[in-house]
Amino acid sequence: MALRKKSGIEESRKAIRRREHNRYFKTSMRTAIKKAIEVAGTDNEDAAIRRAYKVIDKCAQKNIIHKNKAANRKSKMIQAIKKAKV
Repeated sequence: MALRKKSGIEESRKAIRRREHNRYFKTSMRTAIKKAIEVAGTDNEDAAIRRAYKVIDKCAQKNIIHKNKAANRKSKMIQAIKKAKV
């Protein structure tokens, strides 16, 4: 980034802000997936899966992750939940 020009400085600031914003959503997505896997086989399983699906879809909708990656995450999460139940 060209930090000698005013536009370069502004773009650098925007990039930092965007990175922090995206990091928040990615972390919340990972946490929701982990919690859904943790509660596999309990009464709260359905609610946790719904919550994780919602968070993953939100990230895909906001272009934080690609829609195909969102589908892969959901698929892998369900596989992990089934494996944890056994």
